[in-house]
Amino acid sequence: MSSRNPPHITLTLRSFLILLLIQVLIIFVLVWPNTTSGQTVLPTSSYEPTFQEIQPSSDPQEILSSIPEAPTATQVPPLPTDIMLTVPAEFVSPLSEGWLVLALNDGAYTHLFAYQPQTLPLTRLTSNPWDDRSPAISPDGTRVVFSSRQNGYWDIFVLDLNTGQQTRITDTAEYDGAPSWSPDGSWLVYETYSNNNLELFIRSIADLNQPPIQLTQDPAADFSPSWSPLGRQIAFISNRSGEDEIWVADLDKIDDRFRLIAPAPKSSQQHPVWSPDGNMLAWSSTRSGATDIFYWDSRQPDSLPLRVGTGSWPVWSPSGSIMISQVEEPNRNYLSAYPVSGGNLLLPPVVLPGMLHGLDWKASRLPDLLAPVFLSAAQAANPPLWIPEITPNAEGPADRLNVVPIADVDAPYPYLHDRVDEAFQVFRSRLSQEAGWDILGSLENAYVPLTSSLPPGMTDDWLYTGRAFTFNTIPVTAGWMAVVREEFSGQTYWRVYLKSRYQDGSQGMPLHLSPWDFNARSSGNPQVYEQGGRLAAVIPSGYWVDLTDLANRYGWERQPALVNWRTYFQGARFNELAITEGLDWRSALMQLYPAEIFITSTPMVTPTYTPTPLPTWYKTRIPTLTVTPSVTPTRRPTWTPLPPNTTP
Repeated sequence: MSSRNPPHITLTLRSFLILLLIQVLIIFVLVWPNTTSGQTVLPTSSYEPTFQEIQPSSDPQEILSSIPEAPTATQVPPLPTDIMLTVPAEFVSPLSEGWLVLALNDGAYTHLFAYQPQTLPLTRLTSNPWDDRSPAISPDGTRVVFSSRQNGYWDIFVLDLNTGQQTRITDTAEYDGAPSWSPDGSWLVYETYSNNNLELFIRSIADLNQPPIQLTQDPAADFSPSWSPLGRQIAFISNRSGEDEIWVADLDKIDDRFRLIAPAPKSSQQHPVWSPDGNMLAWSSTRSGATDIFYWDSRQPDSLPLRVGTGSWPVWSPSGSIMISQVEEPNRNYLSAYPVSGGNLLLPPVVLPGMLHGLDWKASRLPDLLAPVFLSAAQAANPPLWIPEITPNAEGPADRLNVVPIADVDAPYPYLHDRVDEAFQVFRSRLSQEAGWDILGSLENAYVPLTSSLPPGMTDDWLYTGRAFTFNTIPVTAGWMAVVREEFSGQTYWRVYLKSRYQDGSQGMPLHLSPWDFNARSSGNPQVYEQGGRLAAVIPSGYWVDLTDLANRYGWERQPALVNWRTYFQGARFNELAITEGLDWRSALMQLYPAEIFITSTPMVTPTYTPTPLPTWYKTRIPTLTVTPSVTPTRRPTWTPLPPNTTP
């Protein structure tokens, strides 16, 4: 048998050697012209950030005009196409691009997480005893900017993914949040609470000594900014027209700088985000109770926005072909992905461990999660927020539980189910700490016995099970409580905010949504009355605590409104929270009562010695006309004598 290699193997080796020789020649050609004094200088891009060269100026417009545009594709030398090894597109999933950073509720606080749908599960990046929100990855993928309350106030911080070191960008008592990067990573635009209003500011992180530049100054609220990758436009949300809509600020203009994009009456738009090429702008829009994702082509300003799918808080993939967004339910959130061109879901809904407070997606390599600073955060275990302490039932069956008293609470029946009373006390303590005042010290209702009746429509309410409570609604009228309407699958739910006691920025956050005005039903407008109220004309000022979000961390879930809430205030049920633990109402009730309570007995009539007349059916006679008979005289018979010899 011959020992020579088969012909096809020889051809493969020969092709490999030729490609290797071509690569060596190309590298030699690229490196040789840049070799000086024995030092090899690799070719670099012709674009370099010029922010360090900006001279201090007192004119904000001059500084804004000096911000350079983003680098174009022609400024970066392309790779030789004859040596690039490409993979067919059908074998590359768009979900495998880059990685995501998310801010999620994690135990008692909000932390940052890294996530890759196909290669990396949710991995914790921060695990400190404070809230970190609104993350954004830098264009080069080496840093993450976010809003944090680690010093007691909301400020902007930058996390270096290589070293784990954090740098504070802002240091004010006012709220600073929702940062967004400039294309070159040297500037930030963010929202801040200034003069009892949300405004946008721009700050250089290359020179922290340079004061921030105020971009917006309007009586309306301006928030949620997004810097275009092209460098000259910033999209944001504003209610200048009376509704939350998308606006764009042009940094090259002084007059008519702000422009309304795709007006949508009777809707609320949130979280704008630019596509990687800067041509498309996406956002979430809520109208008639449904929240959907839309995108708009800036190259065709007069074109109508196109719908992508259901969800909120969208982000573009690095290639711009798909979007990942949050899909919300009343007490649980999911993460899902849609193709921009339309089609089936690319990512089945993934259950999130808590409420989402920001996310971003960039085409960069994942950080070294094995570094000590990230490894300790990823391995940190959150202890349970509360542990139920069950008292054995000494008077009834062993499989039945009791209701226990809740201390220092004013309620008609100050009792709760034995499995949830600890959750109530821990939640009450945390809410009092966050808001600065105790709203749960006086309850409208806690446990309600079966012998007591609730308002109409609440015969199967969770208050009967001892697993729910309702707080007082008086603070709504007093201006210390705001209620935001939310719709899910045709059902109305509410998000409740408490006004913090201390308005110095150390408690709560500014409101970003208009609350629902129940008192407008008495304005005399029939249409407003039939709607059960209307959106408030302005967003209330001050700092507020999200009671609904905080309650959800401790297991307390909000309940849907009754169908008649528009005409019946108690039917709104925005003040009711319950811990169901996956039980239905009947099963939860049987933890306290025997099954006989669901048997309907037949009422028995008590016998009496006095005969009771039976009810008879009686019909009222219809009056008729009665005819009076006339009297006809009757003739008396007379006898007439017969003639003689006549036979009668």
